[in-house]
Amino acid sequence: DMAGFSVGVVEHDQIVYGTQAIRSGDVLIGLASSGFHSNGYSLVRKAVTEVGGLSYADHVPELGVTVGEALLEPTRLYVRSVLDVLDDESLRPSVHGLAHITGGGLPENITRILPKDCRVHIDCSSWQRPTLFNWLQNLAGIATDEMYRVFNMGIGFVLVVAPEAVSGVLAKLEPHNFGAKVIGEVVAGEAGV
Repeated sequence: DMAGFSVGVVEHDQIVYGTQAIRSGDVLIGLASSGFHSNGYSLVRKAVTEVGGLSYADHVPELGVTVGEALLEPTRLYVRSVLDVLDDESLRPSVHGLAHITGGGLPENITRILPKDCRVHIDCSSWQRPTLFNWLQNLAGIATDEMYRVFNMGIGFVLVVAPEAVSGVLAKLEPHNFGAKVIGEVVAGEAGV
């Protein structure tokens, strides 16, 4: 295993405070992932080697690549696309929350930024689940709930925005080719997804 990280500094007036800004009626915009994004590899390893009996060099017909190539797909980075939105002074005030979808999937990562009186409804049919996740789930018979709890399932980053800013945010994200799309909404209720 090899891992790396970076630490940054943000000016206090530039922080996006999800739990203080998100409100019922806000819209979730999802950005497509490029694969597992370095999360859930304990489950991936078990599914691929122990259950599936596959090795790094085995070809996976439905993916068109080897197991190793599928598992080594670099993590997509969203910083430039998100900064493009935040640097637009007309859009920034309408961005109420940001969530990088890492371990814990959509449910855990989005719940972390919600105020106590807001929940999120996500329409999982609003994006096409990548074949990589279907292949792994079928290979090891992993329950759908477990898949969504462990993996990003094709959405690597979520912006929570005011409804009147949706078209502007989507237009700003479009040149980055991350398949930005509306995937859900914030409603009143106990925090959760």
